[in-house]
Amino acid sequence: MTADDQAEPPLESAAVEQKLIDQLVDQARSKGLQLTGKGGLLQQRTKTVLESALEGEITDHLGYDKHDPAGKDGGSSRNGTRSKTVLTDIGPVEIDVPRDREGSFGPAIVQKRQRRLTGVDEMILSLSAKGLTHGEISAHLAEVYGADVSRTTISTITDKVMDGMAEWQNRPLDRVYPVVFIDAVNVKIRDGQVANRPVYVALAVTAEGHRDILGLWAGDGGEGAKHWLRVLSELKNRGVEDVLMLVCDGLKGLPDAVGEVWPRTVVQSCIVHLLRASFRYAARQDWDKIAKALKPIYTAPTEDAATTRFLEFAETWGKKYPAIVRLWETSWAEFTPFLQFDAEIRRIVCTTNSIESVNARIRKAVRAGGHFPTEQAALKCVYMAVMSLDPTGAGRKRWTMRWKGAMNAFDLAFDGRLTAGQLQPLQPQLHR
Repeated sequence: MTADDQAEPPLESAAVEQKLIDQLVDQARSKGLQLTGKGGLLQQRTKTVLESALEGEITDHLGYDKHDPAGKDGGSSRNGTRSKTVLTDIGPVEIDVPRDREGSFGPAIVQKRQRRLTGVDEMILSLSAKGLTHGEISAHLAEVYGADVSRTTISTITDKVMDGMAEWQNRPLDRVYPVVFIDAVNVKIRDGQVANRPVYVALAVTAEGHRDILGLWAGDGGEGAKHWLRVLSELKNRGVEDVLMLVCDGLKGLPDAVGEVWPRTVVQSCIVHLLRASFRYAARQDWDKIAKALKPIYTAPTEDAATTRFLEFAETWGKKYPAIVRLWETSWAEFTPFLQFDAEIRRIVCTTNSIESVNARIRKAVRAGGHFPTEQAALKCVYMAVMSLDPTGAGRKRWTMRWKGAMNAFDLAFDGRLTAGQLQPLQPQLHR
């Protein structure tokens, strides 16, 4: 047999398959059948495929084909079928599931008490992660697929993600990160009464320039150094031995905790958050003037130059807006560190914009959820939003390009700690 002869059967098979498909479509059109929707061609063929697969399973289970005389020789045998409706990607499909007399047959493709195929669960999780409420998901499935899926069922499906969340929250992390951003998203939780509670998000940039969300932690709004020491110690126990810079928004007690866990880490306040806080103390008609007067401070080439610009601002605006001056004075120690670095690092770390895009997606999901009955329900919502980020991978490429130039600058500015952390031999960690 020649190579050409061996290549012919697949080509012939593909041609036969295409011919059968064309015949099915023509037959459906001649009978006035829709391709999709209730009673459509796809629904009918899905029923045929599922029932054929189930028939194959019970044949393997019993050891003989349907109508084979071997089934009369005792032991278990076929015992008719039972009707069952399963929800699929193309809508509800009613199928006949074969049974055996002993009741020992357990189908795999559509298991006992299973009412949804796997793709439907994934669809519900995706819709929930995009911010749709359980009621909206139920209405969507009813409108598009004609399927009646209760809110309780949808809640049960989304609850399955909690096991994955626990594993994700405890996964091992990299040894060193150039930058870690920490920010909070407020959620409404019913605990006797509805109140705002923060969920803290830690987002890191890896040494390769990729985004990595390290974890989520719920707080009560009164977190201090003890709380942050616990969070940062958890990250250290998961393998993070060094962080070059940690960028945050004036979280109380966080700088002290950072000094305990990673003594060499530089803590940097977010400039954008500092500016927003400044505008809260100013009349709206002065916002543009205030912004113009503050810009020379955070764009100054050195800390001394920034101090000079700040004194000029205080002299001009101090009498009218003393609260803005006090705000910058109390934030000065965490504001100035980035001024010692070159433009590549300043551009990246002077703001938490890198985490704001993530927070925007989280807030969308949180707003759709309204208020949550428990802290765990709120964390589940945030986790699902995080897991649905960047489904195409395009965002990952943009991140890598944005951070590529900064990685060398970080390694130079921090005396090679970034490279040293990557090359350091792995030590056994008994806590994992």
